[in-house]
Amino acid sequence: MEGYSLRDYTTIDLEVEDGVARLTLVRPDAGNSMNEMFFDEFGHAANHLATLGSAVRVVLLRSTGRFFSVGGDIGVFTRQLDEASAAVLAGTFSMHAGLTRLRRMDAPLVAAVQGTAMGGAVAVLSNCDVVISARSATFGAAYSKLGFSMDLGASYGLASRMGVSRARRFLLLAETLDAESALQAGLVDEVVDDDHVAERADELVTQLGAGPTRAYGEIRRLVGRALSQPFEASLEDEAQALARLAGMHDAREGLTAFTEKRVPKFDGR
Repeated sequence: MEGYSLRDYTTIDLEVEDGVARLTLVRPDAGNSMNEMFFDEFGHAANHLATLGSAVRVVLLRSTGRFFSVGGDIGVFTRQLDEASAAVLAGTFSMHAGLTRLRRMDAPLVAAVQGTAMGGAVAVLSNCDVVISARSATFGAAYSKLGFSMDLGASYGLASRMGVSRARRFLLLAETLDAESALQAGLVDEVVDDDHVAERADELVTQLGAGPTRAYGEIRRLVGRALSQPFEASLEDEAQALARLAGMHDAREGLTAFTEKRVPKFDGR
């Protein structure tokens, strides 16, 4: 990968081993806040994972320290108020591209959350496929308190997870939800005891990493388009996707294993 090797990152750490990519936020002293360097590095890391293609079968997003992430580094704007608009466009350029690449991959995205997740961090989490939350975690959207709207996929992610009306209320009122409330709202998928978050995330990563990766990719894309096109278009997309999968190795293995009454051994092909 040109530009960055895996050891060059400062705000994140990226490991890829046996099909599992672990992307970790590593600025605990700064609450894992998202600054310009983070946006740039996240975008490059996401692009790197996309270039690995089928070698990545699942992605785990996690962080270090007390907070998952306190969201955007507000100091980026307050230090130069007259340059705020330019800072938004510069920061979202790489980050938005990176999120788009991750969303288009076949590999599912799993997030493990401890402590506080705010603003942009919640936006990123809302676009993950499975979110595991510590019982003590909290989730907030303070955009409107700053006179901001949202970024990093919050409009799509929150609306698709929580429903349009609930997402709108969450954003307009700048709500903060505890883990159980976030679970009820659909923002997270599971709540576990604080000391079991990493263990549960690893279980899911192991399960998904051994699954039919190409089928996961088709499922992610089909569901992502489902509410933005006519019913007839979704039906045809489903038929075409299933036809593609039916000729692949994993589908043959799944059908054979079913007939032989054994557990399938998928390899992501």
